Amino acid sequence: MSRIAESLIPEARLTDLNREEMSRYSRHLLLPEVGLEGQKRLKASRVLIVGTGGLGAPLALYLAAAGVGVIGLADFDTVEVSNLQRQIIHSQRDVDRPKVASAQDRLKSLNPQLKVVTYNLRLTSDNALSILKEYDVVADGTDNFPTRYLLNDACVFLGRPLVYGSIYQFEGQASVFQAGRGPCYRCLFPTPPSPGLSPSCGEAGVMGVLPGIIGCIQAAETIKLILGGAETLAGRLLLFDAWLMKFTELSIERDPACPVCGEQPTITELIDYEHFCGLNREETGPPVESLTALELKARLDRGDQLQIIDIREPHERAVFKFPGGRAMPFGQIIRRKEEFDPSVDAVFICKVGQRSLFAIRSLREAGYQGRLFNLKDGLNSWARDVDPSLPQY
Repeated sequence: MSRIAESLIPEARLTDLNREEMSRYSRHLLLPEVGLEGQKRLKASRVLIVGTGGLGAPLALYLAAAGVGVIGLADFDTVEVSNLQRQIIHSQRDVDRPKVASAQDRLKSLNPQLKVVTYNLRLTSDNALSILKEYDVVADGTDNFPTRYLLNDACVFLGRPLVYGSIYQFEGQASVFQAGRGPCYRCLFPTPPSPGLSPSCGEAGVMGVLPGIIGCIQAAETIKLILGGAETLAGRLLLFDAWLMKFTELSIERDPACPVCGEQPTITELIDYEHFCGLNREETGPPVESLTALELKARLDRGDQLQIIDIREPHERAVFKFPGGRAMPFGQIIRRKEEFDPSVDAVFICKVGQRSLFAIRSLREAGYQGRLFNLKDGLNSWARDVDPSLPQY
């Protein structure tokens, strides 16, 4: 199947460029692959960017600069200081503002002729179709599996191309999923990983420039889809390792048994994606007990005997050490379980309280009988609620 894409923009929507636009986009007009006709297509196009973080920032900036006529921004988060290391669409003065508002201001300052539509909300099965249907291309700048599967399924149902990108530490991926012209996201990843096996940037970290590189690749693919006449990443998965500075390309095929885009689809409407990704399934066994930072401090202040197990990696503990914590990285928990004293309560700590939760569940499955507590919201909550002199990293 040919991957040469035809333009998504119908001739009836094209309008002339004004004098200012001719000047602004002059370097595009000099390219025979773009030219006047292509720039008109960009002007007539409508692109929805889901997520205005690391990937969404370069995506939005370069599409705005390129002359895309309407950019939709969907995000429900606010700007945090830790975002600024990589989310270059925001600035220090935007901290605590809704990300879509901050991004809208930046895009309008870059290109006043651009129309920006903001959705300060979480995309769900209830609202996704009504929002996505207004756009020609959907670009995925998200960082969670429920939204990725939601976007994929919605784009298949609506016949919209989905420009995919993801990042992890020093590695990134990019592709184009376009129903009828190649595989969809489910063809590549039929099922999501078990919760906790794929940590977020907030837990695993990310090289600041990496989302810029992957986001720019997504922007290039989006522009090519709008212009037409180019070979896109449909049917190909582009892998990038920033540490080794190496690109790798894998061929991916449409799965005839895919439950969404296959020959006999079994998923014909949007589903509960939180449940599909295992985020709201009932836990087997007793629930994990937790302590807030203030509750842990109270127990320490009154001299309770506790085993405090710091499961962070050595480079994380270098940021700050927790007083009295025993260093035991997550990967060592099971083989070192004999070091625990079942008669003494154990409190597991990590950065945000997710890895420690899974460490406790792993210990239970391994047969440990002692009482286990999770520090709720992790050491960031300790730095916030108990000792503000410590960094929230």
